[in-house]
Amino acid sequence: MSVVKNEIPILEYDSDPAAVIRPGHGLLGITLPKKAVFAFLRDEVDRFAAEHGAETVTFFESATKKYPVYVMDSGGAGICLVQAPVGAPAATQILDWLIAGGVKEIISCGSCGALAPIRENAFLIPVRALRDEGTSYHYLPPARFAETSEKANAAIRKALTKRGVRWEEVTVWSTDGFFRETPEKVRYRLSEGCRAVDMECSALAACSEMRGAVFGQILFTADTLADPARYDERSWGEDSVALALRLAVESVLNI
Repeated sequence: MSVVKNEIPILEYDSDPAAVIRPGHGLLGITLPKKAVFAFLRDEVDRFAAEHGAETVTFFESATKKYPVYVMDSGGAGICLVQAPVGAPAATQILDWLIAGGVKEIISCGSCGALAPIRENAFLIPVRALRDEGTSYHYLPPARFAETSEKANAAIRKALTKRGVRWEEVTVWSTDGFFRETPEKVRYRLSEGCRAVDMECSALAACSEMRGAVFGQILFTADTLADPARYDERSWGEDSVALALRLAVESVLNI
């Protein structure tokens, strides 16, 4: 019996890597490049793919949307480029599927909320993520944090340094409850060392670790929760979208 039982269902962990529904469905005859950029960047992914002559090799079909899977060539290296959906369950479902298709080295990129007084459009490298979402508990035993890959983080640092982009390495709070980031929870997460908040990092890191893939993430600050009495959307980090995707591509090539 591989299931470790618990009174709290989310804390029950099954170490068996196999499941009834295997993540490789729909990928028959398709082998993806080992390098992938998984981007929470809306239309910028499609624009970048078109600009660089990327080929659509397949689609991930969800109940609500078909996600094109692009493959582009960069200096002789194939890179898989995919738009990531918001939320840990949806994002991890696609990432697990990509890994089943041959992806082994992943750099994700997207925006985050600032918990500390950090300016908008600041670049962050999350070295660990607090697991306040449900998906990661299906991939790793219960623990407070999930770690990103140092190999990936080193590749990100190299890319940012080459571009002259300043960054901060942080612990990020990954949560499922966008509208449940209460003032007390914000203060609590800050006291634990979290500097930013997102919705997926801990789950993506956990999935990658379980599947033996290298995972790192580039975040840029959008809105701010640093003053719980005066929430500020700012401009949602719009000025960083294009640069973040370029940095992710350059980073994955460094691995």
